[in-house]
Amino acid sequence: MSLPKLSVIIPTLNAEAVLPSCLDALQPGLLFGFLKEVIVVDGGSSDQTLLIANAAGCRTITAKKGRGSQLCAGAHNAKGDWFLFLHADTQLEEAWPEAVVSLFQSQNKAAAFTLAYDSDKPEARWLEKRAALRNRFLALPYGDQGLIIHRSLYNEIGGYNDIPLMEDVDIVRRIGRDRLTILKERAITSGDKYLRDGWRKRAWRNAFLLLRYYLGAKPEDLAKSYD
Repeated sequence: MSLPKLSVIIPTLNAEAVLPSCLDALQPGLLFGFLKEVIVVDGGSSDQTLLIANAAGCRTITAKKGRGSQLCAGAHNAKGDWFLFLHADTQLEEAWPEAVVSLFQSQNKAAAFTLAYDSDKPEARWLEKRAALRNRFLALPYGDQGLIIHRSLYNEIGGYNDIPLMEDVDIVRRIGRDRLTILKERAITSGDKYLRDGWRKRAWRNAFLLLRYYLGAKPEDLAKSYD
């Protein structure tokens, strides 16, 4: 019996330094025969991002800058039965295809990977534990953990909203705890922004923005603070 087909959707903006590793980590999916396409949705890169994506055989489209709008555009153009939304600075563990295949039995479920950082700093381990607690008690994975969802469920909940920030939190809340699984396989994401800003400083700032969002702040206002 043939497997359903998966579309991987990657929003990019000047991602030439990280995109090759992200795409290389998707190679195991080819061996399983379910990887239909990789769609790179670019928000106006001025570097070699699109050249790298085209050379790797990806479908490339352009969209208004912003992850919300770029993810919307990717899903709208995707041809697969299932979607995997993935950040360009994230690499999936080699065993990721087995985890995806295990989800194919239920179209009414979505999943994210376990968060890890490509850093040996103790602060990275601290932040990974915080993310695990957030997933356990709030069922709230962020976008850097990836999101796997069937087309029908994606359409049922209305997909990603075109908002400048919190697009990942917004869609996960609409999926709901009962339909969301956290896979043991890891999504290993870049720690560069934390090294730049300070691990704890950036983590607490993000937590404060999340609190403001839950209290009703508009994503447009939060995006100004984030920038």
